[in-house]
Amino acid sequence: MTTTAGAGTTSPRGRAELQDFRARVRGCLLGGAIGDALGAGIEFDSLDEIRAAHGPQGVTDYVPAYGRRGAVTDDTQMTLFTAEGLVRAHVRRDTGAWHPPTDVHRAHLRWAATQRGWGPDERVSDAGWLAGEEWLYARRAPGNACLSGLADPRMGTPGAPRNPDSKGCGAVMRSAPFGLLVDWDPAHVFQLADECAAQTHGHPSGRLAAGAFAVVVQGAVRGEGLETATARALDLLAARPGHEETSRALRQALSLVRQGLPSPERVQSLGAGWVAEEALAIGLYCALVAEDVRHGLLLAVNHSGDSDSTGSLCGNLLGALHGETALPPGWVAELEGRATILELADDFAMELTQGPALHGPNGASAAWLARYPRS
Repeated sequence: MTTTAGAGTTSPRGRAELQDFRARVRGCLLGGAIGDALGAGIEFDSLDEIRAAHGPQGVTDYVPAYGRRGAVTDDTQMTLFTAEGLVRAHVRRDTGAWHPPTDVHRAHLRWAATQRGWGPDERVSDAGWLAGEEWLYARRAPGNACLSGLADPRMGTPGAPRNPDSKGCGAVMRSAPFGLLVDWDPAHVFQLADECAAQTHGHPSGRLAAGAFAVVVQGAVRGEGLETATARALDLLAARPGHEETSRALRQALSLVRQGLPSPERVQSLGAGWVAEEALAIGLYCALVAEDVRHGLLLAVNHSGDSDSTGSLCGNLLGALHGETALPPGWVAELEGRATILELADDFAMELTQGPALHGPNGASAAWLARYPRS
């Protein structure tokens, strides 16, 4: 199934609802980046090594990674480009061109260029503003499947995916922005995340975990409980061939909530997070049992495994659920790229709620179209 022009619409909202939506978009993108940064310095360490280096509680704050505290990884980089691709898809819709997977793929190719170059190429007039952010031109342990899947301009699709045997977490960890399409039907959100995951990860678990995560994020943005949103994701998964691993992982996360107080050992019973369905289960479990954002994020990173990705997924969920003001202010203040993340979050919210005023039939903002070119 291909995403169609009827997949999403923008509905009128009151001012309070618009402000709430912007706060949840900000919370989702900032929260994911904070979780990413908390796990960045311990991503490849075992729980025993983490405790030996940082004490019996493990990390309780940012630790240095990539030369600074609060540094983010490829998880945040790719999430930002995914969000930018969705904005540009909506801008291009006025031209009659509506195929969001293509626009997201082009955005991911712009991310791939940041992994090869030293800085922005000023000669590229249609790159948009995000590709001009110099701090994004940094390699932060990107996954091989993401790099190889985007090594040339041909786009993978569910019928002909890139890396058909890969189910690493490189697709699910960048898929929160699909859930920010709050007015879309959840089935279309799932489908779009699945289609875009196939650009780098072809295994059913690598793709379907991305779709399920996007649906849970959407439920959080809508103010639903995470268990309700997860039940919807499970219903959508059930109709997809090869869903068994992802469905089982989600059910294990839900079941673990009722098995006692959360601990790193319980987190590790869900896996290490290197593969998509395990990362999804860990991020969801930690969000479900979180006493507050700080507690959930620290639980999500203090384990043996892919700490930055599980922290990122948990942060996306908690930020979408509670909004930006629930995020620990000290972590927000020290976060790498905070200004860029906030700028993109606000642009995303503005495009989804005010798009016709920015580039509709009654006129277009030249400044907006320079930021998000239609080409």
